[in-house]
Amino acid sequence: MVDWQSPKEVLQDGVFFGRFMHVLLGIYVWEWFTSLKFDWEHFSGRRPFRWPLIFYFLNRYCLLFAMIGIVTALNVTREINCQALYTYNQVLGNAAIGLASINLSLRTIAVWSRSIYIVIPVIMVILGHWSLLLHGVLLKAAWVPGQGCVITETDNKLLAVTFIYGMAFDFTVLMLTAWKLVFSAPSAVKIGRSMLVTLIFGDGLIYFVVAFLSNLLATIFMLLNLNAVMSIIANVPAAVASTIVACRAVRRLCKYTQQGPDFLGTTMASSLAFRTTGATTTASVPKRPKVATSGLSGMDGVHVQMETFESPATYVEYDAMGNIIKGSPDSMFDHDPEAQQIKDEFKRPPY
Repeated sequence: MVDWQSPKEVLQDGVFFGRFMHVLLGIYVWEWFTSLKFDWEHFSGRRPFRWPLIFYFLNRYCLLFAMIGIVTALNVTREINCQALYTYNQVLGNAAIGLASINLSLRTIAVWSRSIYIVIPVIMVILGHWSLLLHGVLLKAAWVPGQGCVITETDNKLLAVTFIYGMAFDFTVLMLTAWKLVFSAPSAVKIGRSMLVTLIFGDGLIYFVVAFLSNLLATIFMLLNLNAVMSIIANVPAAVASTIVACRAVRRLCKYTQQGPDFLGTTMASSLAFRTTGATTTASVPKRPKVATSGLSGMDGVHVQMETFESPATYVEYDAMGNIIKGSPDSMFDHDPEAQQIKDEFKRPPY
């Protein structure tokens, strides 16, 4: 039986915590760098800026600077103002957690077509979440010779309540999104995939599941309270996972339109339409050949000639749930690299 309160165990957990933070920084920097093209397209004006992207960029860069601050606090060797550094880390880290929930909430609001019965309760829950996050900033840290910066006073109960609230928040938006998609996702029938796979991968529900599970794990460690290190060891991974999936959800929505993340804009047929960045004019699409059939009708020698034309689809149009309104169902996988299509060879055995 492990004695989690022993000084030796706490010391080992502290060493592991420091190395784990470096791993998380590397993972997040890799995620940030691989998606930097999307940021540059908006910073350079190639894509128009829309107001929902404010939360997206704040989320990405708050967590990036918070991770840099955490690693700095773990590696500092000279006496510094630990109170200022830890307050900086706490403010940016809590902001990243709150902004990730906002980005996922915007996805839920889009799925429900900005229904007032969804928007107002979600906004109220967001305000309650941020009130807890801002109270969690109040902590005290000091420089201890031989150890470095150490947190001397914090409210663990408030921190646990904050994570429980965030977990319940993520679970709520997960259920709201899943409920809407269950009744508005005919794409599973069109494409021939199971409804579960369609909801999880085709409609982006996997992002909500990952955010909920990451906060659930952090809440479990907080409630177990094994020791001072293990109680908070899952907090930073929860923030990193929530930020990654929330930002991917925003980018996924933006890929459906040339006009940027206009998922809170004009609605169409009680849903939000997203068009792919493919051809928008018929000039770029080769015309299909017409088919002419002719024949004789009976014995009277009347000649019947009929010409049939087939109109090509010039674009693929989606609603907010990722369901196809116009175009070919198979083409949705050409424009959404994060949607996974199950090929026929995986559906049947090779014999």
